[in-house]
Amino acid sequence: MNRAVLIFGLLLAIALPLSLLAGRVWLWPDATPNAAIILAELRLPRALLAVIVGAGLGAAGATMQGYLRNPLADPGLFGIAPGAALGAVVALWFGYTASAWLLPLFALLGAGGAMALLAAIAGRTGGIALFTLAGLMVASLAGALTALAISMAPNAFAMSEIVLWLNGALTDRSWREVTLAAPLVGLGVLLLWRTGKPLDALTLGEPVARSLGVNTGALLWMLIAGIGLTVGASVAVAGIIGFVGLIVPHLVRPLTDSRPSQLIVPSALAGALLVLVADSAVRVLPFVTELRLGIALSLLGAPFFLWLLIRMRRGPA
Repeated sequence: MNRAVLIFGLLLAIALPLSLLAGRVWLWPDATPNAAIILAELRLPRALLAVIVGAGLGAAGATMQGYLRNPLADPGLFGIAPGAALGAVVALWFGYTASAWLLPLFALLGAGGAMALLAAIAGRTGGIALFTLAGLMVASLAGALTALAISMAPNAFAMSEIVLWLNGALTDRSWREVTLAAPLVGLGVLLLWRTGKPLDALTLGEPVARSLGVNTGALLWMLIAGIGLTVGASVAVAGIIGFVGLIVPHLVRPLTDSRPSQLIVPSALAGALLVLVADSAVRVLPFVTELRLGIALSLLGAPFFLWLLIRMRRGPA
């Protein structure tokens, strides 16, 4: 078995029960009143959702970096996360949040629209360069429309809700979000795992991969579907959680032989661990209001990204 799977699987098994105890008020099952209800209805669904979101983003990041053969690649480059965010912002802008299912539904529709646009532009050729440019175009368009929606918000309350949601958080999430995200992210991770062997061949170059029997067009469609499901579902239930897909493949890579097929599952486990630990940390920090998870991970991810850039500029040691 992959050594990285064992390491991150073990760390996740240790972190999950500890996260159930962590919070502004630490939970002691034998001493805290209503401990069972708090665990079952508040702490456990939030912890499981952190694991689900982190696993999807981690697997998506490893796959993106393997497909583009770029260690700085991130799932946000696909434009699917901005598309999902735009869908959720539309729901908030028009006040379609009376039903708890409407905001996630709009976010999934936004992710689906971004996937469809991406496939329409780049899906026929399967070329990496065209696909990257198409992803950047979709991301830029979705970002511009999101900014327009914020600037033209009908009232201050709607603007506040939009900005808070875009910062990303797992606060007040319940079993409803777990039920929505788990099957979608699970299917997405399965599709991404199936791309492992073709991605190994693609590291030798597209002509060589085709000569080895890799259908690059089918591979691209599977990537779009897998990343669309993982990232779209994650954004639908948690908002924008950045840098997970960028960071975790670099944590995993030294423990593997660096082949894409060996990175996907460990990156899913490492992503789950990172988001779970980060969410536990924001619950413990003694701030007046809870720090948004997306902000916390951005504060961690931006210096990490800078370190990667400096290391790449210096070249191999």
